Amino acid sequence: MKKIIFLAVLAFLTIQMYPQGFLSTSGKKIVDGNGQEIILRGIGLGGWLVQEGYMLQTSGFANAQWEIRAKIADLIGPAETEIFYENYRKNFIRREDIKAIKSWGFNSIRLPMHYNLLTPQNQPGVWLEPGFAIIDSTLQWCKENQLYLILDLHAAPGGQSANNICDYNPANPSLWEDLNNRIRTVAIWNKLAARYANEPWIGGYDVLNETAWNLGSNNAMLRQLMVDITNAIRLVDNNHIIFVEGNWYATDFNGLTPKWDSKMAYSFHKYWNVNNTGAIQYLLDLRTNQNAPLWLGESGENSNQWFTDCIELMENNSIGWAWWTMKKLESTSGLMSIKKPVEFDQLLKYWSGQARA
Repeated sequence: MKKIIFLAVLAFLTIQMYPQGFLSTSGKKIVDGNGQEIILRGIGLGGWLVQEGYMLQTSGFANAQWEIRAKIADLIGPAETEIFYENYRKNFIRREDIKAIKSWGFNSIRLPMHYNLLTPQNQPGVWLEPGFAIIDSTLQWCKENQLYLILDLHAAPGGQSANNICDYNPANPSLWEDLNNRIRTVAIWNKLAARYANEPWIGGYDVLNETAWNLGSNNAMLRQLMVDITNAIRLVDNNHIIFVEGNWYATDFNGLTPKWDSKMAYSFHKYWNVNNTGAIQYLLDLRTNQNAPLWLGESGENSNQWFTDCIELMENNSIGWAWWTMKKLESTSGLMSIKKPVEFDQLLKYWSGQARA
C-alpha cells in the first residue's frame, strides 16, 4: 500500500513539474503544447550576469561592466577580482529568488546573458562550462517553480550598441564592425540551442537585446544576422520560439519582415512613453500583417501608475510582458531594493574622488 501511495505521489509531482509541452506560436498567439494561449508575465534578472552602472550607482565613473571590473581589479588585483565575481554570481540570484518570483504571480523569467561567460573573449570555439552551469541551475530552479525561462543574449561579442547595456568597449570593434563577432554570435546560439533543445521549461530564445546601431533604413545587417542565428538554432532545435527584437532598442522593425520562421515572435521594448493604443499601433499592425505574436520583452523604470497602465494596455491586447528589473541598489522602480552598506558608500566616494583611501 505504501508503495502504491508513493508511486501516486511521484506521478502527481511529475505532472506538476512538467509543462504543457513546448511554448509555440499559433498565428498571433503564443500557445502551450495543448494549443492554449498563454500570456507571458515575467521579470528580467538584470544586473546579475551583465552589470550596469546605474544599478550599482557607479555610472558616473564606471558605466559598463568592463569599467566596473577594472575599478575592482585596480583595488584588489585580478585574482581577487575573479573570486569576487564568482561570489557575486553565486549570490545575486539564488533558488530563493526564483521561488519568490513564482509566489508573486509571475510565470516566466528573462535571463540576460553575457557572451564572455560562455566563451572567452579572444578564444573562438572554446566553451566555458561554469557559465552554462549557471543557466542550468537557473533552469532547474524554474522547473521547480513551474516558470518558463527565456534566454536573452544581452551582451554579444563586440557589443550590439555603443552603450553600457551590452558591455561595449570602444577600444574594440562592435558586433557590426567585425564579421568574426557575428560568426561567434551565431555559434553561441547554436551551442545554446543544442544544449537546451529538449527542455520544455525554456520558453524561447531572445536572440539579441537592444541593437542600437546605424544599419541603414532597412536594417539589412540586422536581418541577416537574425536569419543566420535562426538557421543555426534550427539545425539542432525545432522546438523553441525565437524572439526577434528590432533596432534602436527594440522599436524599429523595418527590414525584419516578412517573418522567416514559423515559430517566430517579435519582441519590442517600451519605456516612459504614453500607455495608449496609439503608442503601440505600429506593433499591432506588425502582428496582424505578419501573423506573428508580440512580446514586450522589457519595460519598467517608471512609477507604479505607469506600470499599472502599461500592464493593462498589454493585457487588453493579449501581449505578454517582462518587467525590468528584479533587483537594484536603493531603487523604488524594481521589485526589490538593496540597501547600500556604509562601506560600499565609502567605496563609491573613493572611486568618484570624493574620499581618500
